[in-house]
Amino acid sequence: MKDKEDIRQGLKASPKIKRFLDYLIMNQRDARPRWYVRLLAPLYQHRGSGSKVYWSARMDTPPYRRFWLGKHSVIESFCCINNAVGDVTIGDYTRIGIHCTVIGPVCIGNHVNLAQGITVTALNHNFNDTTKRIDEQGISTKPIVIGDDVWIGANAVILPGVTIGSHCVVAAGAVVTKDVPDNTVVGGVPAKVLKTL
Repeated sequence: MKDKEDIRQGLKASPKIKRFLDYLIMNQRDARPRWYVRLLAPLYQHRGSGSKVYWSARMDTPPYRRFWLGKHSVIESFCCINNAVGDVTIGDYTRIGIHCTVIGPVCIGNHVNLAQGITVTALNHNFNDTTKRIDEQGISTKPIVIGDDVWIGANAVILPGVTIGSHCVVAAGAVVTKDVPDNTVVGGVPAKVLKTL
């Protein structure tokens, strides 16, 4: 494991090598890894014992970022997992429901249940310079952390920079823009504390 991490750090340290590898790995028109990278993904992704990724899940996980799936965790059908701009770590006994999107850097704890259609994105497009098109202004990322024993209801959205504590519930359809303390139920747009457990 140490050797893989050393190689990953070496690739990040050299911009020329990173650009060349990015060209080999990423399909510039589709903004996702090339077919042969996706085919080889199980060789460089960590998948814990008993874990399962359904065949229809879109795993955009280039090898220069970390993807970690804990033991007995499941990524269900039609999910999109993307670690191109930040590592994605999913703990043990965690379920990512149908049609969820996870864009790193994201760290999801153990025994977490994401229902259907949830978006967890640490990526945002810059847009403040009105003299440039939005697609010319680049992106920014703020890590998202989801603690242990969390249930997130269907169609919720978790925005960049949010930390959700342990033993929390996020109601269906909520948009979480601020940190959620441990043992809390939140809901609404934007999400507000509904109850303390």
